[in-house]
This record gives sequence, C-alpha cells and structure tokens, in this order.
Amino acid sequence: MENWIVNMMEQFGYVGIMLLIALENLFPPIPSEVILTFGGFMTTYSRMSVIGVIAFATIGSVAGAIILYYIGSLLGLHRIERLINRYGHFIRLNKKDFHRAYNWFERYGPWTVFFCRLVPLIRSLISIPAGMTKMNFGLFVVLTTLGSLIWNTVLVTIGSVVGESWGAIVQYMSLYSNIVYIALAALILFFLIFFLLRRRK
Repeated sequence: MENWIVNMMEQFGYVGIMLLIALENLFPPIPSEVILTFGGFMTTYSRMSVIGVIAFATIGSVAGAIILYYIGSLLGLHRIERLINRYGHFIRLNKKDFHRAYNWFERYGPWTVFFCRLVPLIRSLISIPAGMTKMNFGLFVVLTTLGSLIWNTVLVTIGSVVGESWGAIVQYMSLYSNIVYIALAALILFFLIFFLLRRRK
C-alpha cells in the first residue's frame, strides 16, 4: 500500500494528497502518517510547498469527514453496527472501535470532534456519531478543520524537516498509535472498575 500511496502523490501532487487524505477518512487502514510525512518530504525536492501540502491535506480531511457525518446522519446506530459486522473486516474496522468513538462523543460532547482528530483511527470514526446525533454542522466543520489542521501541520512539517528519513517517522507514529490504544483500554478498564465499585457500595 505504501508504494501505491507514494506513486499517487508523485503523479498527481496536491490533488493526489487531497484525494488520499479524503480516502483515509473513509477507509482508516490507509495511513495518514505515510501520506503526510511523505508529502512533507516531497516539498524538499519538488515545487510543492509545506503550506500547499497542509492546505490540500486539510481540504481532503474535511471532505472525508463531511461524507462520514452524512453517513452517520442517514443510517443511525443499528444500521451502522450491521454494516460493520458484515463488511468491517475488509477495512480492519470492528464494533469495538466504533463504540469507543461513539462513547467518547456521548461523554464529552462536540469538543470530542476536535480532540479525536489527533487520535489515530478514531480521528476518522468520530464523524459518524457526530452525524448520528445531528451535531450542529457548522460547529462540526470548524472543529474538524482545526483538529485536522493541527494533525496535518505537525506531520507535514516533520516530513519536510527529516527529509529522506520520513519513513522512520511512520514507525514512531505506529508506536504512538499503539500507546494511545493501550491508554484507551486502561481508561475504559478504570471507569468500568470505578462504576462497579460505586454500584456495589
């Protein structure tokens, strides 16, 4: 997949980056870390600029998020669960990941959209519960844009700074993803134990 992503970006430039990032929102297994860090690296030997890569990546992020928002608003919880059960394995998505994003939104409200744009995998899924709960669309777009802009700026800038070593950043981001997942699991376990103890009392 990495080779296909790199070839797409080298062939289509800014438009390729925008399309790939939009697809990354719709299909989480496409790694934004590869797209963004390599996009940053491309600014060191092509006519593309860091600002241009960030801008087109952010447009792609928001476009993909809006599509998921409308999917959530049209389908509802039970239909989405059925779709995940049936087709989720094709894109490495399961109900557990989706419910994690949904519970975050239920617990912390609209600002979850902003903060979850900085968390791998969940950054894409959070748009669905936002649509399901009919979150104010303007606010959704603003928070999605801000969160995506931060994520994109950090990774594109790192890619431009490290140059040909951009691949090493992808490995570090994979480690970051694993740490986030472990932290989430620990947090859920903590709340579960807390709830059970409180109920027993």
